[in-house]
Amino acid sequence: MERTQQSDTGGQGRKVFFRRKKTCPLTGTNAPKIDYKDMKLLQRFISERGKILPSRITSVCHKKQRSLATAIKRARNIALLPFVTK
Repeated sequence: MERTQQSDTGGQGRKVFFRRKKTCPLTGTNAPKIDYKDMKLLQRFISERGKILPSRITSVCHKKQRSLATAIKRARNIALLPFVTK
């Protein structure tokens, strides 16, 4: 995505900056496999209050986000992850 910022006064434009497209950290050749027993991986995608972070923040694709949410919910049900932290 490319954005340009120009001021209306003077006609001189500001610097053009390029926003890099976020890539999914769970897809690719050396990507980790989503597993409900992998606590270290799952805790990267949970807030400090215990909520599942949205994909717009973590840049996970929608297919992996659904399987990630399922893995987190499974881990919560068998008491590997807490439902809520205080």
